[in-house]
Amino acid sequence: MSSHHHFIIYKPYGYLSQFIYELKRPKKLLGELYKFPDDTMAIGRLDEDSEGLLLLTTDGMMSEIVRSKKVEKEYYVQVDGIVTQDAIEKLKKGVLIGFDGKKYLTKECNAFILNEIPNFPQRAKKIRDERHGPTSWLSITINEGKFRQVRKMTSAVGFPTLRLVRVRIGNIQLNNLQAGEVLELDDFSKINDNNNIKNQ
Repeated sequence: MSSHHHFIIYKPYGYLSQFIYELKRPKKLLGELYKFPDDTMAIGRLDEDSEGLLLLTTDGMMSEIVRSKKVEKEYYVQVDGIVTQDAIEKLKKGVLIGFDGKKYLTKECNAFILNEIPNFPQRAKKIRDERHGPTSWLSITINEGKFRQVRKMTSAVGFPTLRLVRVRIGNIQLNNLQAGEVLELDDFSKINDNNNIKNQ
């Protein structure tokens, strides 16, 4: 029986994916959501403005497995404007984004338009309302994770991101988890069991 602890959480908007913040400006940290063991670490990150599924563990080896390029990460993205199929095709083939002061071509990915608005909890900071024009939702699944990559990808095809929620890592789904909710799991060992992943 492993002595390690593993958690999935719905990281709310406005929280950093970390436990310590060195600068003086106050920030909301993961330790405010739950009493995690002292050596808990977040596996990968969601930036402060992003929400959704985040895995945490006390096992460094497990962290390496989850962060590998074999594990898919799926995001539901609300964008400014009515996203077009042409934009979706460009996302799927790869788009040029800025990264570390250079141009980077994203790898091929899966993307499609969501026909129904996802039923996510209301965000702490309101998304701009319909008076500023229509919005739409799409799904983007990637195997890489450059800084703010998904946001940069949607901007590159002309549809800036308004809200970003990670809904899946490997075969672990966000499902009906509520913002700030924490679940402890036995392990993440079957995270890349493709038999459990629903193909879109």
